[in-house]
Amino acid sequence: MTVIGGAQVEFTELPGRHSGDPLQNLGAASSLRVSRPERTASRLAHVHPHSEEVIYVKSGSGAVYIEGEFHRIEPGDTVLVPAGAAHATVPDAGSEMELICFFPHPNLQDNIQETDIEVMKEVRE
Repeated sequence: MTVIGGAQVEFTELPGRHSGDPLQNLGAASSLRVSRPERTASRLAHVHPHSEEVIYVKSGSGAVYIEGEFHRIEPGDTVLVPAGAAHATVPDAGSEMELICFFPHPNLQDNIQETDIEVMKEVRE
């Protein structure tokens, strides 16, 4: 059994979000991200071609964009994003969001592709 403390998670900057991988370098059969999306002027969608993604909203509120549609999300909500679906999460103005993102794929680096789909032009307050 392995326990990774929250303080041990190192966050890196990705387009529109900060992301930490508690399972990095453990050889796990799945991957997990703690993501802190930001509300920025430009936000591109991304896809996971090799697996679905399960997103749990730990804190904050906003919307998740999936294949051209926005869905409201708030703490306690769970989102299932199909494999290959273009998606992005956008926090409400002034909201700090934290998401727990699970992937049944061992290496997220091989399972993420940024797209040229601009999400923010479709966001409505």
